[in-house]
Amino acid sequence: MTKTAILGGGGWGTALAILLTRSRKPNEISLWVRNAELATAIQQKRENKVYLPDVHIPEIVRITSHMDEAVSGTQIILGAMPSAHARSIYSAALPLVANDASFVSASKGLESGTHLRMSEVLMELAPKKPAPRIAVISGPSFALEAARGEPTAVVLASRDASLATMLQEQFAGPNFRLYTNDDVLGVELAGAMKNVMAIAAGACQGLGLGSNALAALITRGLAEMARLASVLGARPETLSGLAGLGDLVLTCTGALSRNRHVGMELGKSRSLKEITSSMRTVAEGVHTAAPLLALGREHQIEMPITEQVDAILREGKSPKDAIRDIMERPLKRE
Repeated sequence: MTKTAILGGGGWGTALAILLTRSRKPNEISLWVRNAELATAIQQKRENKVYLPDVHIPEIVRITSHMDEAVSGTQIILGAMPSAHARSIYSAALPLVANDASFVSASKGLESGTHLRMSEVLMELAPKKPAPRIAVISGPSFALEAARGEPTAVVLASRDASLATMLQEQFAGPNFRLYTNDDVLGVELAGAMKNVMAIAAGACQGLGLGSNALAALITRGLAEMARLASVLGARPETLSGLAGLGDLVLTCTGALSRNRHVGMELGKSRSLKEITSSMRTVAEGVHTAAPLLALGREHQIEMPITEQVDAILREGKSPKDAIRDIMERPLKRE
């Protein structure tokens, strides 16, 4: 039986723990929860009332707030923490992990300041010998729907083909389908960028705009994502797949999208501080817009939607003014 430790007791980490209990191959699962009080409550009630209420967590999942208990002897470390906490959590886990363990990142964001993707953070922290085996999971996957057993398809990307195949077989279940891919860069970038576009989409809806505006935003958002990803070395087809277009459509239109919710509330003239202080979960796009925009400027890539979202988030620009500035840009070919 494969031992798997999931780092992060939020909605997605909890959902992944539940999904792995249904996989075709048996897993011995540990779920590490940072907050000791929450870990105890989940262990006793078999439910994560804070981040994934009304979904039963099978008894086979061991819940702990102690890192050594979670990762000791595990073969797979699955990171499902907010990207802002990835470095500190991986730094705590790595000294306790066996040298031959494999890592899977399920976090969708960039590290603020360094602009690193989560696989790059892992590469920077992990011992260089033996070379760390790293994969990433991304795609259209609301935690609640996946945990309920609704059909969900995602991408599992790794430059190590044998690792990707092993994890695909280990994680797949009756309603959880994984496609493999070796474009780690494209999958991670798409997962980060779509959150920023979802804030913009939410703002359009918060302002009361209709389907025309939303369709244009999603389409031009995808074009913006593809421009940056292509220049950085990602493959175009990755952006048109589950990790790109699939996740973009879900996050821009789905009622469960945290980033869309932030955008909608901004469109209704609420302040960012007021919105985020009332949320229990993290909207990754709030912290991703600035590093994405910095990457775009570094590579001289035009990113008008990201630029306006960043101005809304960091400068307090009104969404109405941001949309006007996008619409009044010089006319050009598609």
